[in-house]
Amino acid sequence: MKIENFIYFFTICGFFIGLIFSIINFNDPMYILFYTFLITLFFYLLIHLSIANFLDIKTLSKNIFDKSKYEEVSDYFIYELENREKKINSLVDVVDMDREKKIRINNNELHGKIAA
Repeated sequence: MKIENFIYFFTICGFFIGLIFSIINFNDPMYILFYTFLITLFFYLLIHLSIANFLDIKTLSKNIFDKSKYEEVSDYFIYELENREKKINSLVDVVDMDREKKIRINNNELHGKIAA
């Protein structure tokens, strides 16, 4: 069973236990709401403390986070980004050369018209 399911189950149990206790002992609606919330919060915190004490975080984190797969995917992304950066730089160089060529042609035409 997942950890979240334990938390949900005990929180709901705390809510209904708090609701039953509050309805039996109190007549004022504010007291019913307050004590229901208080008992629900107690159950919520109790299950978190229980999970923290009885759960082995080291083995759980190894199951959730696979470091070797993460490094493999990261290396692939880095490789792809480097390739794309090289392609973009080559395209920028081509555009710059084309722009310089057009500027030279325009300057030659401009100077040719002025001289003529």
